[in-house]
Amino acid sequence: MQAYATEHPSTPPPPERRQVDMSILGVRFHVGSAEAAVERAVSQGGLVVVPAAPALKNLARDAGYRQALAGADFAIADSALMVWLWNLVERRRISKLSGLKYLRTLLEHEDVRDAGSTFWVMPTKASAERNVKWLREQGIAVSDEDVYLAPLYGATIEDEELLRRIEARRPRHIVMAIGGGTQERVGWYLKQRLGYKPAIHCIGAAIGFLSGDQVKIPDWVDCCGLGWLWRVISDPKRYGPRYWDARHLAPLLLKYREKLPVMQG
Repeated sequence: MQAYATEHPSTPPPPERRQVDMSILGVRFHVGSAEAAVERAVSQGGLVVVPAAPALKNLARDAGYRQALAGADFAIADSALMVWLWNLVERRRISKLSGLKYLRTLLEHEDVRDAGSTFWVMPTKASAERNVKWLREQGIAVSDEDVYLAPLYGATIEDEELLRRIEARRPRHIVMAIGGGTQERVGWYLKQRLGYKPAIHCIGAAIGFLSGDQVKIPDWVDCCGLGWLWRVISDPKRYGPRYWDARHLAPLLLKYREKLPVMQG
């Protein structure tokens, strides 16, 4: 099993500061608490992804998504299916860390609460209005200039307007609140082209669970790793097929385990 250490082995940091990532399907997954993950992103910047099982299964078919996940600074182990399968077949276990918990912890950090510190990429005007209203109610300073409505991206990511807006404002944190499979590719695009290194958090629908833009997920449901089921129950026609399709992650993980899958077709 391959592990990644962020500091030189000859001078190991104290145990509470040591960072070891677990390689699963060629993606670096953070091992540790939400607090440690947020501190890591705040102090180091870089691309943070929170891949769900319905998107992870595309690692062998979607070249852009594959490149983004493999190039991320670290990933959050949000997928209950992935964690369960991994712990079933591997000795070195990993704990589930939900994207919702990561976002809650991030929003409590003083580094994101100041005016101009965050920049939000939202899917629609209606979602942006609900999410920004909720953020402001929590005491997080978000101006209209801190919000960008994402266009309908194609297979190739090109967004000069987004680059221009971010470079002009230079926020410490960029929060991607658009769909999984796309937000990671946009995050990778920004990481490759920005002239500085902010933290880019690909948290998808998590902000909607808090603001009411999507079905609210109780803490106990999130802690039990049943957020996917809660969404299916709330809208079976929309989410049922999506999570049923996630079953294709199982053979991929069982075959490749820590290695990046070979591209298919």
